[in-house]
Amino acid sequence: MTSSPLPHDSKWARANTLFSQQSAHADFALVGVPANKTSISATNADQTPNAIREALKRYSTFSTSANVELAQGTYVDLGDVESPDGPEGISRVHSAVKSALTNHKLLVALGGDNSITYSVASGLWGDLSNIGLITFDAHHDLRDGQSNGSPVWNLIQAGLPGKNIVQIGIADFANSAEYSARAKENGITVISRAELRTRSMADVVAQALDIAGANGREIYVDLDVDVCDRSVVPACPAAMPGGISADELRQGAFLVAADSRVRAIDITEIDSSIDTNDQRTVRLAALLVLEAAAGLATR
Repeated sequence: MTSSPLPHDSKWARANTLFSQQSAHADFALVGVPANKTSISATNADQTPNAIREALKRYSTFSTSANVELAQGTYVDLGDVESPDGPEGISRVHSAVKSALTNHKLLVALGGDNSITYSVASGLWGDLSNIGLITFDAHHDLRDGQSNGSPVWNLIQAGLPGKNIVQIGIADFANSAEYSARAKENGITVISRAELRTRSMADVVAQALDIAGANGREIYVDLDVDVCDRSVVPACPAAMPGGISADELRQGAFLVAADSRVRAIDITEIDSSIDTNDQRTVRLAALLVLEAAAGLATR
């Protein structure tokens, strides 16, 4: 399907233009990590970072509710990490992000599958013992081995204490009893999808930040988009009917990015090659980038 050219209006800047004038020490940095080789199910998630960049053209640079003009900030796109899968790929990710915490207030990594949560977080901090992790995910990601189902377990094995981890949106019938027990045994705080039916996202995020960021710890946030209802994220192969709304995930992205302890966020598990014609999944991912930028601007 051929799309129509987007209209031009000098008074309506498009969000992709935020990255047209780049600063090496920009407050906000974007990096693509197109991992897909170790995914449990076949995926073309490696095509997604560029699809998200393209979708930014659909949106403006102004947040009405936050009264934030993103163009007043500074931005840089660090490009994509080449071949980020496997041991050598993880080393390349580490090299790509090693100076991010020094040069930028917030790094947003575009996946790629969920394996990048391990490669990016472990590359940002050599010592994981005093770091917090918040995941928005239907799954625990505590599987054995190295795949998109194991990044949280890989981080724990690398030194991240389970008590520093909060998982938001864990779904029924998306995890085994064994891995649920592993979460409990390691002291992970689990806020289930069922609990979100009676609690606001603002309340849940405040709790997560208090736990993950206790004693001033820096925090990494994983936005696994398959936490959303399958109807709004058809390009997430593991998304289930009954997940959270697109709006709830957008609110979560804004709220975590508004906290100065949050230093990095990833957006994962989208296979742009299977999105609907209206690109609803990829467009949501682009909005998550912008919500994160707006949250950062309110610090």
